[in-house]
Amino acid sequence: MRLVFKTLFALAFAATLGVPLSAQTYPSKQITIVVGFTPGAASDLIARTVGERLGVALNQTVIVDNRPGASGNIAATYVARAPADGHTLMIGVDAVMTSNVYLFKDIAFDPVKDFKPITNAGANIIGLAVSADLPVMNVAELIAYAKANPGKLSYGSSGTGSPHHLAGELFRKLAGVEITHVPYKGGGAAINDLVGGHIPMAFLSMSAAVPMLSTGKIKLLAVVEKSRYAAMPDLPTIAETVPGFEMSSWLGFFAPAGTPDAITGKLNAEIVKILKTDAIKEKFAPLGFAVVGSTQSELAETVKSGLEVRGQLIKAAGIQQE
Repeated sequence: MRLVFKTLFALAFAATLGVPLSAQTYPSKQITIVVGFTPGAASDLIARTVGERLGVALNQTVIVDNRPGASGNIAATYVARAPADGHTLMIGVDAVMTSNVYLFKDIAFDPVKDFKPITNAGANIIGLAVSADLPVMNVAELIAYAKANPGKLSYGSSGTGSPHHLAGELFRKLAGVEITHVPYKGGGAAINDLVGGHIPMAFLSMSAAVPMLSTGKIKLLAVVEKSRYAAMPDLPTIAETVPGFEMSSWLGFFAPAGTPDAITGKLNAEIVKILKTDAIKEKFAPLGFAVVGSTQSELAETVKSGLEVRGQLIKAAGIQQE
């Protein structure tokens, strides 16, 4: 009888506050953040850094579960089928949530229907770098050189269908230049060949490019974001020379579709609060990661617009499905 009374009292109390009971009792067990890539990747670092602080904020254990494979599709499929109770979350990157739909024939999840956005954590800044031997100092000179030498330039990326590859294809399209894509298995291999003079240019994550600037063997010309990177304000965007250019690479937190609004709202508030702290911004800035911390609806719009833009670009570039 006492148990029944306590339950009824809890329900009545929650109702008077206008707060669903699920939000008051959440989290009731360990929270798992699933990452579709190996430890050490940017998504893994974000998950572990935020997860540690989220555990403190929610007074619950938070662990990171790495499930690499199929360019992040394995992890996304797992989370899409997980219980929608807020105890299984995912770090979704732009490639998984937008590009993979067009790059894989058999994909077992829908980026829009199977997930509920929590927040866009931020942008993994990509830069346009060239070999020090290339006689250009800015994007305008690079375009002029490419037009004067059609088909002579090639650019490296971290792999076919990656945001780095798509940045190159968008540059080729909007700047009207003939450049050839050279895919690598990761940004590390691409930067090594750029430094070694084997390729004249590359689109690289800033975390890979910036440490190599001190060698004097590469030049960083611009970033692919719509706005300048706050940590390097003197570095222009490609859009300042090529209007309309933008190829953002982002990471966001997602929950399975059907997760109660009260729970995802609570997660949004706590994660955004963590991301906005100076300590987090200062930790991520040298790594080429610009913190965002968006609303749920903003992330939903980012996914939907990304699906449209990436789909058009992948089709125009003739990139084949695997």
